[in-house]
Amino acid sequence: MAWMEAALAQAQAAGAAGEVPVGAVVVRDGHIIGVGRNAPIASHDPTAHAEIAALRAAAQHLGNYRLDDCELFVTLEPCTMCAGAMLHARLKRVVFGAPDPKTGAAGSVSNVFAQPQLNHHTQVQGGVLQEACARLLQDFFKHQRSRQQLQAAQAGRALREDALRTPERCFASLAACPAPSFYLSDLPSLAGLRLHFLDTGAAQASGNQLCLHGVQEWSYAWCSHIQQASAAAQRVICPDLIGFGKSDKPKKKAFHTLGWHAQVLLELIQRLGLTTVQLVVAESALPLAHKLQMMAPQSVAGIVVAQTDALGNEALYAPYPDKGHLAGPQAFSSLKILPSPCGSSPSHSV
Repeated sequence: MAWMEAALAQAQAAGAAGEVPVGAVVVRDGHIIGVGRNAPIASHDPTAHAEIAALRAAAQHLGNYRLDDCELFVTLEPCTMCAGAMLHARLKRVVFGAPDPKTGAAGSVSNVFAQPQLNHHTQVQGGVLQEACARLLQDFFKHQRSRQQLQAAQAGRALREDALRTPERCFASLAACPAPSFYLSDLPSLAGLRLHFLDTGAAQASGNQLCLHGVQEWSYAWCSHIQQASAAAQRVICPDLIGFGKSDKPKKKAFHTLGWHAQVLLELIQRLGLTTVQLVVAESALPLAHKLQMMAPQSVAGIVVAQTDALGNEALYAPYPDKGHLAGPQAFSSLKILPSPCGSSPSHSV
């Protein structure tokens, strides 16, 4: 027990350093003569396992690569590489804590020690302080997953290499719109792109409106509508489609399809917890509205065409400080109107 506890201390030190928490000690005549902890990441060395480090330290201590009459205690079942090194060292006994169902070479996946053809046979014992050894590994990987999820969320707020983001200074001179701004980047279909939307807040009895701007507009064109709908106790959500307004702007026109944009909107509806929405749309956004309705008829209570605010040049071009930002409007300008589920939709020109 005491020797495995010493190995656990080495494992804890490895985990604190960001390595998979595995530790090992080599014991001879009741004394520890070599210790080791996992360090392949820090050392850029795929062989830097805890067992290998402990074997090396013990060999240096004895001045001999043969470790006769030595025992090695390790918190995790050895892999094939480490098991082979233990046999070459002529260890008397190997004791491990937790089994390794993926790479264990002492019985879990294979048993290197049980080969009858070998000229040396090392005794093996597993399961010593198994629960403590396994819990250390489980806690480490749980923490790693949480950290990776946080990093992914943070990366989502960063700008992807294949996208552009309009600097906030481009919008500084515009009058404030009567709704708070929000950003999302962790919807599955966004793949890290940042989506901007205006949202007036919790829904009232009158329902929820999702407003879709036209092909040459952005959410700012709904400012007057937001004022009117808010007075009528309606929740209003006005997203900037990816490629428009304050949302991220992929550089290639081929990125934009009605199906993908509709999927983003559907995920937004679900994320905001909206059971149903009424789509309030500029006429040129009807193809997208119909696509969303076809994809999720249970979520779309109806489609209403509404007049957006006429944007002056300053507001109209604020999101597009250079030609590279214009891939979204250019792509949408070429999309054909789709028939409405209840008949043909109005024609329009861009």
